[in-house]
Amino acid sequence: MAVPKKKTSKAKARSRRASAWTLSVPARSVCPQCGSAKLPHVVCSTCGWYGGRQAIEVE
Repeated sequence: MAVPKKKTSKAKARSRRASAWTLSVPARSVCPQCGSAKLPHVVCSTCGWYGGRQAIEVE
């Protein structure tokens, strides 16, 4: 079996594992009713519309 020539340092091993923890910016879409930014597939928090109809009553 292959054996490593040198020990991997803690910093090298931890930085390699840390690459899986990167965060990404959530996707944004524009509400066709009011034009504000919202999450896709979620009711607009500004006007309450989703899927071409009034889903919730917003005051």
